[in-house]
Amino acid sequence: MSGYRLQGGQIDRTRTLPFRFDGRSHSGHPGDTLASALLANGVRLMGRSFKYHRPRGVLTAGSEEPNALVTLRSGARAEPNTRATVAELFDGLEATSQNRWPSLAFDAMGVNDWLAPFLSAGFYYKTFMWPAAFWERVYEPIIRRAAGLGALSGQDDPDDYDKGFLHCDLLVIGAGPAGLSAALTAGRAGARVILADEDFRMGGRLNAESFALGEMRGAEWAAQAVAELASLDNVRLMPRTTVIGAFDHGVYGAVERVADHLPIPPEGKPRQILWRITTARTLLCAGATERPVAFADNDRPGIMLAGAMRAYANRWAVAPGKRVALFVNNDDGLRTAQDLAAQGVRVSAIIDSRPYAPDPGIPGARHLPGALVIGSAGRLGLDTITVRTAQGREFRIDADALGVSGGWNPNVHLTCHQRGRPVWDDALAAFVPGADLPGGMAVAGAAAGVFSTHGALQSGHAAAARALEDLGRSAPAPTLPQAEDTPIDLRPLWHVPGKGRAWLDFQNDVTVKDIKLAHQENFRSVEHMKRYTTLGMATDQGKTSNLPALAIMAELTGKTIAETGTTIFRPPYTPVSLGVLAGRARGKDFKPTRLTPTHHWAKARGAVFVEAGLWLRAQYFPRPGETHWRETVDREVLAVRAAVGLCDVTTLGKIDIQGRDAAEFVNRVYANGFAKLAVGRVRYGLMLREDGFLMDDGTTARLAEDHFVMTTTTANAGPVYRHLEFARQCLWPGLDVQLISTTDAWAQIAVAGPRSRTLLQRVVDPGHDISNAAFPFMACAEITICGGLRARLFRISFSGELAYEIAVPARYGHALMERLMEKGADLGVTPYGTEALGVLRIEKGHATANELNGQTTARDLGMGRMVSDKKDSIGAVLSRREGMNREDGLHLVGLRALNTGSRLAAGSHLLERGADAVAANDLGWVTSACWSPHLEAPIALAFLKSGAARMGETVRAVNLLSGQDTAVEIVSPHFIDPEGERLRA
Repeated sequence: MSGYRLQGGQIDRTRTLPFRFDGRSHSGHPGDTLASALLANGVRLMGRSFKYHRPRGVLTAGSEEPNALVTLRSGARAEPNTRATVAELFDGLEATSQNRWPSLAFDAMGVNDWLAPFLSAGFYYKTFMWPAAFWERVYEPIIRRAAGLGALSGQDDPDDYDKGFLHCDLLVIGAGPAGLSAALTAGRAGARVILADEDFRMGGRLNAESFALGEMRGAEWAAQAVAELASLDNVRLMPRTTVIGAFDHGVYGAVERVADHLPIPPEGKPRQILWRITTARTLLCAGATERPVAFADNDRPGIMLAGAMRAYANRWAVAPGKRVALFVNNDDGLRTAQDLAAQGVRVSAIIDSRPYAPDPGIPGARHLPGALVIGSAGRLGLDTITVRTAQGREFRIDADALGVSGGWNPNVHLTCHQRGRPVWDDALAAFVPGADLPGGMAVAGAAAGVFSTHGALQSGHAAAARALEDLGRSAPAPTLPQAEDTPIDLRPLWHVPGKGRAWLDFQNDVTVKDIKLAHQENFRSVEHMKRYTTLGMATDQGKTSNLPALAIMAELTGKTIAETGTTIFRPPYTPVSLGVLAGRARGKDFKPTRLTPTHHWAKARGAVFVEAGLWLRAQYFPRPGETHWRETVDREVLAVRAAVGLCDVTTLGKIDIQGRDAAEFVNRVYANGFAKLAVGRVRYGLMLREDGFLMDDGTTARLAEDHFVMTTTTANAGPVYRHLEFARQCLWPGLDVQLISTTDAWAQIAVAGPRSRTLLQRVVDPGHDISNAAFPFMACAEITICGGLRARLFRISFSGELAYEIAVPARYGHALMERLMEKGADLGVTPYGTEALGVLRIEKGHATANELNGQTTARDLGMGRMVSDKKDSIGAVLSRREGMNREDGLHLVGLRALNTGSRLAAGSHLLERGADAVAANDLGWVTSACWSPHLEAPIALAFLKSGAARMGETVRAVNLLSGQDTAVEIVSPHFIDPEGERLRA
């Protein structure tokens, strides 16, 4: 042994990797983790606890680590709260400790430890209740500053994250002996297998042990098994992949750390991928987690789990200390003493709580059966331990490392993610998976409570064989190597009574005394105890602390541990970065941006764009010399009123409805009647939710007896389609009707204005008569244009003018817009955007998304009579509720500012003249507002109590945010052509 680095191990000694920790230079080797490299360099102090800022060293060797949390990298790539035990060492790695100031060795906040008597469990709830005035000014700022461990850089993450989908016959979670055996069985049978393991080296505990499988070391057998699996085309190996959750229908979430072990991800590669894995069968082989024993001052750097010590010695060739003691209650803990001694590490004492414990025969090691460790000493790391023998004698033993083993807990978390509960096993003194597993899941190996290597191999093969049988395949005969099959010999020991503080949750500083205090103050439910003490709420989610705490609680209540129960296990299994949950959905990719077919045409004409749902739409088309957006919008509006305008309305939802019962289906989903709609006609429809409130409005055209085309608002295209599919599949599965969304399939352009018919006649092919007599208002037809291009023409208007909407296959949308602009040059054709579209529809009094906000009814819009009482439809019955039909209810009205120089804003509240601007005096609100170039005044649509009976009266539109208080006259919402003569011209 040279320093703390031993011989052997699974590291590449031919290469040296320099790295830095807290500004100091160190070195390690490929295959090291940051924790193993720090231990090899003699660094024991790696962090500070959350509440008391006590010194903390590494406790484990895996993802259950609660102590050694560090920040990796710097600048924009800084990653706080990374567990040093799973962070792979790479060349130039930079790591810093957290939660300390000014340094890790001297932390000024360590004064909290002296104040511990005042900061016991629940002190937040007791302290910050009074005086009430202190909360916002004093308490909350202090708590916010103290919250958290690491700190984000505040800069944009330069790396990419991605999401993906995988499918398989068998998902094997965990690549230890059980997982490898299962994957080999299924892979050799030809099944599609995914083997996922959170470690970067597959093999599980086989990499941490010294025993043999057959004639090979365990790690060699694991490497050979992995190599065979890698050679099979039907097997996908996924190291560095943590399965974080079990969800419905055989779906599992998994995070693959593609480039966390590299300084910078390769060009074009994501740093992490969130996989959605859909599998027919699942086999959980997640192993087990060793648990500590609580005793006074059991949290010093140098005190770690015995199994972790064995892993550092055998896998990473690192000695945990120069003088090592063991405190165990089971035979597995004795393996650590034997392996360390075989590596040349001095084992000073073996303290075994079992009175009958066998002597492992370690030369120079004191064997103390029936003894207990009752304390420790050392300022920034362990120096000595205090032992009490079975005879009651107490003395100190020099030790700079202490391995503790209180037994092993099967990792049952994923078995419980669908509200299943584990069951207690007295022989193991641990919870094992219950019978209520997620669908298609089985459990094998240590996760099922089978702790021997032989048992793990056998159970993995047997479980895979059963899964294959379920899938109609036969499993090959097992070829399992001979392996250790030692029985479990454990005597439960949860904590050692004493005067000092005995730690359970090392990160959150929860002690045995805190559990007792929670019990004393009547927080005796496991869920209440968890929240009162914060036990199990750290980044390790209680993997090392929960069971000892439950055992102590059981002692206090006089119940068994099985009766006490467990807290709820929830995903994710280990912490997940928000970046991988977002994937590529950030910045400009936060949500998909859909471009209309005329987008590039509009961009070339200088259009200003606006987000509308998921679409990017032209908002207005400024011309040279126009200095203000409203100047542009006014011109566009007046052009539509006087001549002809073009607007891309492709974004409106389009749903194709076909089938023998299509008419009956449409009749049931709309509140007004559609059963008798004639072929070649269009009708405006109101769609209600099941509770009777308005869901959406739109037009539906009947192109044939069994063929309808429904349009929806842009924002509700998706929700309406889901609503229709639910109705088709669940409410009326017997109807012969099929649906498909064609929103993206058709480009649709509104052609509006008194010259719109003249313009269309120049592109519609001869043989299609679109005169007023042959093609009246609300007509529709399938036609051809421009010499044979198929198209659909609808005579509908949302501007109040003579207007049409013409639809062509999406790939021709750009060309159609150019052709219409060319043919209408002498007619004054003008493109207009969403701003002008909004002004036009407000002037006409048409409701849209602002009015259909989920809390309005057909009666509110003045369309109550459209809800037919001669037929049944979704929401019709509940729309007739008394409270939704009050005479003094809301009505849609128009508002016109008395002062043309004032402004009206959507969201303003309506008040009587002289009334205070308080909620009690609220009469309604403004839904949509604009400047009307036609009326040369600010106008608005609004919902007003008893509005239909108040025409001609004056109220105030008050907007406290902008300080506006405007006198408005209540008028009809139809400002332009209330009789509809223009659109029927």
